[in-house]
Amino acid sequence: MNVIDEIRTLFEKRGAEAYFGERVSMKEHALQAAYFATQGAAPTELVIAALLHDVGHLLVDVPDDIEDWTTDIQHEELGSRWLAMRFPTEISEPVRLHVPAKRYLCATDAKYFGTLSAASVHTLKLQGGPMAAHEVAVFEAEPYFRQAVRVRQWDDLGKLAGLSTPALEDYSVLLESLTINAR
Repeated sequence: MNVIDEIRTLFEKRGAEAYFGERVSMKEHALQAAYFATQGAAPTELVIAALLHDVGHLLVDVPDDIEDWTTDIQHEELGSRWLAMRFPTEISEPVRLHVPAKRYLCATDAKYFGTLSAASVHTLKLQGGPMAAHEVAVFEAEPYFRQAVRVRQWDDLGKLAGLSTPALEDYSVLLESLTINAR
């Protein structure tokens, strides 16, 4: 099975499920994040990182109700490892860092916390809350921290019921061009 088929299968299996307390499905959320990345004139790698930033949620079973989550599943780590076997670092690293980017933004932008959905506030608690000053410095030293912040911002935007976006298939050429085996 090639990478495009793997991604299609993951979204067929779990993508129609509700996106944990939001008004969109996991597939709609992914497509919206990629749409906003495209609208922001992001490089191709970041569009794909936005599209696949939550692939870790598609790889494991978790309770459907966000309120039943009592621990962080570290979907960003799971997803990043899965992506690193298939795509370049420019995709897997922003995905690995998109949860720390939420914690970072909560620590460095006084208005950011107020923009989070109830589900994001709940998971923020499980993920360690806003970063402490020393964590901010460590995060800012990460080579892909700026890209991760952008992915995080598109992630936050991608929760709009009824937004029309390109379909998953519309990203097939980009996905294929960026797979490790394609280069």
